[in-house]
Amino acid sequence: MPKTKRRPKHHRSLKQVLITTFVCAALSIVAIIIVLYLCGLRYQSFDTADGGNVKFFGLVDDSGKPKSGKIVYSFGMYGDVDTELGTINYSNGDIYEGDLKGLLKDGKGKMLYANGDVYEGEWAGDLINGTGTYKFVNGDIYEGSFKNSKKHGEGTYTMKDGSTYVGSFSDGMRNGEGSITLAAGDTYVGEFKNDMKHGEGTYTWANGDTYTGEYENDVCCGDGVFKWANGEMYEGEFKFNTLYGMGKYTWPDGRVYEGYFENGIIVRVDSDNGVGADPGVFADTDE
Repeated sequence: MPKTKRRPKHHRSLKQVLITTFVCAALSIVAIIIVLYLCGLRYQSFDTADGGNVKFFGLVDDSGKPKSGKIVYSFGMYGDVDTELGTINYSNGDIYEGDLKGLLKDGKGKMLYANGDVYEGEWAGDLINGTGTYKFVNGDIYEGSFKNSKKHGEGTYTMKDGSTYVGSFSDGMRNGEGSITLAAGDTYVGEFKNDMKHGEGTYTWANGDTYTGEYENDVCCGDGVFKWANGEMYEGEFKFNTLYGMGKYTWPDGRVYEGYFENGIIVRVDSDNGVGADPGVFADTDE
């Protein structure tokens, strides 16, 4: 019988195998994406008020708005969000309950921080913006205005010992006009800069002493008037909370010294123990 001729086998090249594998993998990925899409799963991204952003992967409603899923912030924190319940549980232990706009905290809401702090009030762009109350775990409370999660505008800060500050804030610090009332009874009314007394102000001690004048970096510095509760008074220059420079010191009995002070002490008087032609005047005479 005649022999049957066999057809030669064609072996596919490595290139063809790789192409086939890649096509199959791509089709599988597309199929998975279609299935996830049909199941209502989406990936979305939203910008926050401070220039960052938050990414979402999870279920959306019929209009495409996020319902529940995972969120990841540009600074690394992540969490679980449920827009129907209005909750976000963060990876660091913080919990938010309140209004959401997309994935962003926006409207009225309450944040329970993992360290024990609590904020309740207004939000915008995923940050504390507007008015609200922030309670610190140490017992301090701030009630007032915020901008991008910092104290900004008018507000009242009450410390756990009962001391209060009422006035202006900027960038999280006391800036502008304000007043302090300490638990011990001292008060200050005047200007602030970066949390310090700076500018014009009046400090009144609980014992009745008062200082009215210039401050620099939280200390009396410049021109001012210090009145003691016993009736003594100094008008002149100050430096580092002390009488320093030219000034006038008046005693309750009418005696007056006008001259130079240094570190709270008279350093220049005349040769006859400071008594000039008028017994009530301490002369400032160069030797």
